[in-house]
Amino acid sequence: MAGVAGSSPAEAGGGGSGSSSSSGGGSSSDGVGSGPPAEAEAVAADWMLEFACHCLCRHFGEGRAAPFRRWRDVAQALINGLSKIPTHQKKTVYLCQLLVRIAEGKNLECHIENDERMSPLESALSFWTLLEREEIKLEKLHGDIRRLIQIQIVAVHMENGYFKEAAEVLERLFTDSESDKPLRVKLATIIKSKDPYVPLLQTFSYDLLTSKIKSYIEPFMKRTETSFLIQAATKHVEPKGLGATALQNKTVNENDKRNLETNRRRAAPDTITSERSMEEQQSVMDQSPGGIKKPTVRPHPGRKPRVSSVLQSLNSLQNVGKHGDALACGRRRQRWTYKEDLELKSGIKEFGVGNWAKILVHGDFNNRTSVMLKDRWRTLCRIEQG
Repeated sequence: MAGVAGSSPAEAGGGGSGSSSSSGGGSSSDGVGSGPPAEAEAVAADWMLEFACHCLCRHFGEGRAAPFRRWRDVAQALINGLSKIPTHQKKTVYLCQLLVRIAEGKNLECHIENDERMSPLESALSFWTLLEREEIKLEKLHGDIRRLIQIQIVAVHMENGYFKEAAEVLERLFTDSESDKPLRVKLATIIKSKDPYVPLLQTFSYDLLTSKIKSYIEPFMKRTETSFLIQAATKHVEPKGLGATALQNKTVNENDKRNLETNRRRAAPDTITSERSMEEQQSVMDQSPGGIKKPTVRPHPGRKPRVSSVLQSLNSLQNVGKHGDALACGRRRQRWTYKEDLELKSGIKEFGVGNWAKILVHGDFNNRTSVMLKDRWRTLCRIEQG
């Protein structure tokens, strides 16, 4: 994996092989085979890099690993072709490098930098520092992401049992500034405990980090939607029917809403309430899963509002488990295998009854949740007693 994005922050523009533009037959008298001038090449490269970064952000946000890796390679090839990063492209380059490293953050076998001690997340922190320097004003989100990267650098080492390395990286992460001292002390205590499942690490989780990164890249996504290459590609696709289909669906939805509004005006008061609820549900169903804009639905009195999947990542491991259990309720029940029962008994012997989250993480179970483990243990106890 050393070739994934093998440039340090100081070498982020790195290859030095793509700035030459005069070669390729430009000296021939008749002009045959001559390429575009250097200025045109630079403009086209700008468009391509911005487009590649937009695709990288989109696939990162949607969690699509295969297309993310394809556009990672495209973006890296373009970045390697820069002899020097233009000032207006620094943020784009740093963002691409950050996303690549965050995506590989859990993989300690991935050595992106020349220094093999440096994990992907530690490298990501360097690029995050560069991105912060490009910001006019630092918001709360910037501080949140910095702290989450620092915490997860330590957490990932501990999850893999590298406690000595976690202590070493802690020394590299923090300076002697007083503002960093509380977090540094907490992380040092956690490393000494050798317990990667403490509340701090579970609350400030890797899922929360990726959620915050997705929030950070949203403005970039919106801004690049109007870039030349994306606009040109969209215009090229629309005549082939994709744009027409989207426009047709939009027209149908608008007509449905107008008809619904007309019926509501004619209806009795109690019917109006019912149809309003139906309209709200339809509004939710009409939204595409990847849409940025989401409808605001007023909750019914006495009913708790729905919690978005992004907010779920703010909870601890137990809350994530509960969320998974709610989703699992609609699935078909799977029979417990003899192997799973052995895994459960082994986990209880090692971690004790009640530590279902730890048992779930360390055991080899088939799409189970912590609550399922607890229920199965109760069943096994009843079987043995009866």
